[in-house]
Amino acid sequence: MSDWSRRAFVGASLAVPASAAQAAAVAPSDRVRIGLIGCGGISVADSNAFMAHPECDIAAICDVDDAMIAKTHERLQKLGRPRPGAVKDYRRIIDRKDIDVCLICTPDHWHALPAIAAFQAGKDAYVEKPLATTVDESRAVRDAARRYNRIAQMGTHWRSGPHYAEAVEMVRAGKLGKVRQVRCFAYLDWVTDCGNPPDSAPPAGVDYDMWLGPAPQRPFNKNRFHFNFRWFWDYAGGLMTDWGVHLINIALWSMGPEWPKSVISSGGKYVLQDNTETPDTQITVYDFPSYTLIWEHQVQCGLGPDRREHAVVWTGSDATLILDTSGWELIAEPKKRNSVVEMRRRSQAGENIRAAHARNFLDCVKSRQAPVENLDVGHHVSSVAMLGNVALRSKARIEWDAAAGRVAGNEQANALLSRKYREPWKLA
Repeated sequence: MSDWSRRAFVGASLAVPASAAQAAAVAPSDRVRIGLIGCGGISVADSNAFMAHPECDIAAICDVDDAMIAKTHERLQKLGRPRPGAVKDYRRIIDRKDIDVCLICTPDHWHALPAIAAFQAGKDAYVEKPLATTVDESRAVRDAARRYNRIAQMGTHWRSGPHYAEAVEMVRAGKLGKVRQVRCFAYLDWVTDCGNPPDSAPPAGVDYDMWLGPAPQRPFNKNRFHFNFRWFWDYAGGLMTDWGVHLINIALWSMGPEWPKSVISSGGKYVLQDNTETPDTQITVYDFPSYTLIWEHQVQCGLGPDRREHAVVWTGSDATLILDTSGWELIAEPKKRNSVVEMRRRSQAGENIRAAHARNFLDCVKSRQAPVENLDVGHHVSSVAMLGNVALRSKARIEWDAAAGRVAGNEQANALLSRKYREPWKLA
């Protein structure tokens, strides 16, 4: 394993929230000025995670929707933060010489271009997951971070959670014996039918052409816009790359940086009757060199196996380990109960894992070391999840040639590894 890969598997410490007074006490030379690109959804949690650290300022914000800009200004004011300048074109953030870090919280189809532009401009970036919408796009973002020697972190914050790190270390230390299967599942009752609204004019104050960006030209439809964009192939990959990246990330963290040899996936829309496109039910099976990884999701289901909403489950020759956001449990196989100590650990109240993930990134911005979810890791995790959708959409068992970065003997599948950009946008 390379030094880069070794650093990628190191844990991070927890962060302590900072008050506005603490923020003001930091020396100007130590401050980190952040340009927030994308003001909806996840930007609230991510920007709060950065503002938990006293050296961080939100110096500028960008969104195509005036309403999102107004909400962000109002939130920052309530937190006692200065009112940042606002723009609708992310390039105006990139152009600013006083911005140190770009925090990219856009829809998935807008992750790659701002990230690459930030790296080209000499800025570091924290990019939400998944890294992009296709394998080739994701690779381009990773390669740009390498080429311009920038520090970048993907926003899969579980990578900085203490109880996740403990579970991973038990797997890697052999506490489970030989692990032959890892299963990741998400049974999510909050994904609901969003109906079939007609196409309409974009809301006032929205630059819809900029929102589409490199995605295909489509009439505005409110289901393709805020939040629900993730259920349309033009902009994202559904739950396979939304929740899948979180859980598969932990599985790959424990099992190593190998690529799958083959992938097969089955699923469809069996419950939802709305105009969304991605599967509400999906099972993906990855054949890795020494184990099998299974991804499964269903919507409008209250609880999955073991009455959990989501989990990663490692099956070993000596024990089974079950992990979710609440903690982990190690259960000995019946014949090993005299030699394996069964254990349970609940995550501690007050653990701010997002703030810890931001802290790790900020420390690496200063040290120029690789963060825990650097883009070697982020590209690997995102692409493994994306390959599940490639197998699903090509209706084939795909054989993955990791050295070539292509699917062997299947041009229909290879066509799904990239996407055509709408002019004038180009992938640098």
